[in-house]
Amino acid sequence: MTLLSTALDTASPDYTAHRTAMLAKLDELAAEHAKALAGGGEKYTERHRKRGKLLARERIELLVDPDTPFLELSPLAAWGSDYPVGASMVTGIGFVEGVECLITANDPTVRGGASNPWTLKKAFRAHEIGHANRLPSIHLVESGGADLPSQKEIFIPGGALFKHLTQSSAAGIPTVAVVFGNSTAGGAYVPGMCDHVIMVKERAKVFLGGPPLVKMATGEESGDEELGGAEMHARTSGLADYLAADEHDALRQARRVVSRLNWRKAYENPPPAEPPKYDEGELLGIVPGDLKIPFDPREVIARIVDGSDFDEFKPLYGTSLATGWASLHGYPVGVLANAQGVLFSAESQKAAQFIQLANQRDIPLLFLHNTTGYMVGKEYEQGGIIKHGAMMINAVSNSRVPHLSVLMGASYGAGHYGMCGRAYDPRFLFAWPSAKSAVMGPQQLAGVLSIVARQSAAAKGLPYDDKAAEADAALRAMVEQQIESESLPMFLSGRLYDDGVIDPRDTRTVLGLCLSVIHNAPYEGARGGFGVFRM
Repeated sequence: MTLLSTALDTASPDYTAHRTAMLAKLDELAAEHAKALAGGGEKYTERHRKRGKLLARERIELLVDPDTPFLELSPLAAWGSDYPVGASMVTGIGFVEGVECLITANDPTVRGGASNPWTLKKAFRAHEIGHANRLPSIHLVESGGADLPSQKEIFIPGGALFKHLTQSSAAGIPTVAVVFGNSTAGGAYVPGMCDHVIMVKERAKVFLGGPPLVKMATGEESGDEELGGAEMHARTSGLADYLAADEHDALRQARRVVSRLNWRKAYENPPPAEPPKYDEGELLGIVPGDLKIPFDPREVIARIVDGSDFDEFKPLYGTSLATGWASLHGYPVGVLANAQGVLFSAESQKAAQFIQLANQRDIPLLFLHNTTGYMVGKEYEQGGIIKHGAMMINAVSNSRVPHLSVLMGASYGAGHYGMCGRAYDPRFLFAWPSAKSAVMGPQQLAGVLSIVARQSAAAKGLPYDDKAAEADAALRAMVEQQIESESLPMFLSGRLYDDGVIDPRDTRTVLGLCLSVIHNAPYEGARGGFGVFRM
């Protein structure tokens, strides 16, 4: 074994300070997660319960296998927007009758489960994950359709939801709809386009137009039940495949449907793996509160990979990027982890070669981010940093093995791209509360704008006096504050630039679940097919 050693001193003042800072960030994260769990708030939650209905997460809990994990995705969607945190929908991956399934559930306590623009983004991201990893999907439906005041942002793009359902079915990926309440207008097409449909008796209402719309459009008088009730759809229209007595029965029937899918993963699960040699709880004290202070990512690797066993590739070359082979919950992985933040030409070339090797061997890649980007300056520009950075980005772009990304610290500039940021389609991307991501650091960006403003003033012959200096300082402070707030993980997670902000101590578990999910679908690395590498 190539056991990683550790230099982490858990009794040192630095470790204690880092741990304290991380715990404070986790407290902030917990408070924001609580807002998502609260849904529409106590008033609407109680109203929902008084109608004898289960909440969205209660439905999921009864659907998934007992004592199995549920990996919730994008819980902070819509954070910082005008819409409630969570985007009126719960999405995630759970085991149903031993089958890993993508699960979506409308939250009817938030404006009746109506879809807002962030609901669409969250649903689209869930579909991307389900489709890429060939996951059967179960949709727990109770929605009034589009949130009408924001229809201009929903109607045109929202049609893709139905396209996605039919494409999954065409690809042989099963889709199941369980309808608990209203499924109106466009929402009626969710059960209409799923392979299997279960409706709750006297509760489910599925129609393109409810009684008021029908009255306005045709003058016809009709009631909910005859127009779109569950029993009508089970006996007359044929839209419902199964009629459930109540919500518990509907979820039981959904589990039976999944049990009869005859679904098989593309790859067998590996045998139980040896845990890391070091305590995962120590991950709390590795990343400094000040991201300008470097840390050794091998301390992180040692606490997430099996047996803390890591075969480092090119350990003496391009030393600000650690690359190497390991396994995680029994699955082989190639790891790329930023060591000192900056990526130089050597690191870029090393990464490109390592990515090619992983593709030759069909090994998924794990990117652990802490980078301020590619190195700038006359020496490095003349040394070819652009073409070498492009080489790394080229390799990431054309790699065909699954990618996983975790933002631990900084993830700035093109370094975010080279380390497989969101735009480069990692199967999953998660962030720690310590992470930050932007085009560059707040102080650097503010400084650049200041220099440009001064040069512009000089070009126009304007003096740089005390008044100008004061205005410049105010501008820098404002820009720094803006970029700092926009680079924080909750802001980015609210815009679905990651799949969730996680507790560092959960990293191994989350990655293990993701690797298991990835192995539902067959994959093969690129055996060529990379773009032209500028040498």
